Amino acid sequence: MLIVGAEVLVRAAVRLAASLKVRPLIIGLSIVAFGSSAPQIVVSLQATLAGSTDIAVGSVIGSSIFNILVILGLSALIIPLRVSRQLVRLDIPVMIFAGLLVFTLASNKELTPVDGLILLLALIAYLGLLLYQTRHSRRPRTRDTLVQAPWLSSLLWMIGGLGLLMLAGHLVLGAAVEVASDLGLSERVIGLTVVAVSTSLPCLATSLIAALRGEREIAVGNVIGSNLFNLLGVLGFTALVAPSALSVSPNALAFDLPVLLGVILLCLPVFYTGYRITRAEGLLLLGLYLAYGLHVMSFTTGMPLANKLEKLMLYYVLPALVAFLLCNSLRAWYRHHKRGSQ
Repeated sequence: MLIVGAEVLVRAAVRLAASLKVRPLIIGLSIVAFGSSAPQIVVSLQATLAGSTDIAVGSVIGSSIFNILVILGLSALIIPLRVSRQLVRLDIPVMIFAGLLVFTLASNKELTPVDGLILLLALIAYLGLLLYQTRHSRRPRTRDTLVQAPWLSSLLWMIGGLGLLMLAGHLVLGAAVEVASDLGLSERVIGLTVVAVSTSLPCLATSLIAALRGEREIAVGNVIGSNLFNLLGVLGFTALVAPSALSVSPNALAFDLPVLLGVILLCLPVFYTGYRITRAEGLLLLGLYLAYGLHVMSFTTGMPLANKLEKLMLYYVLPALVAFLLCNSLRAWYRHHKRGSQ
């Protein structure tokens, strides 16, 4: 169901973009991203009403980390992803702002209804920018006759594909949470790993199918848009309608949110160097998620591996990664500056 729903959704999204005379990136950042994030908002609301706020908050953080490191990593392994200049100039800075905003509002260990309203207003402002771009974007080149379908037909097919994705995600999520509970995992770990991965499966299926079909803008835009909807929309709406303020665990403030901010900031140099994500960078993203997942599990179970991983990441891997990305960014800036001067 995930594969079929993603296939239908990507095909319909390409047709809708052509029918509305906008770039597929805009559709990926908005409609596709919102649809693939739908399971996340349902799960967060259910968890909040059941009193499991650690799952509600942790699943959003874990899903956002999974989206960037795993979905972009796997998609880049299939085909190197082209990155639009719009993403580097607008959408990535907005995502960085969203991460900083969530971290700032959660610094007092809770998210109040007022905080939720602030997050939703930020999402509305971003959607307003997308609407402005839609009206001023150029008409894309159509590659086949299928994209000439009426926009209403394409929209209906998109709704059908989203419905399949949501139903399949719900089935996988229910089974995964039940298994994790039987294993005795804590709510924080269930939210960061099992729930986060399960709610991201529609996004994963959509981006992988888009990459296989060569629709690279949808593959990348879906991830960035989904993260923005998660951080601003899901957390904002959940905090707004929750019976009481959403509590944010000290572990989330001390480790999970800083990791999320680091992963978001990582997008800027990776996307800027050549405006593409290569297969080597895809492997790098996947390796970082593997280290993060091992740390979360070993820390929760009290294994000594957690301290070793933390020292390895802090003193060796992260400095080497920062130096590597800084060198690549400076080379890319010099190359772009040289072309501009010529």
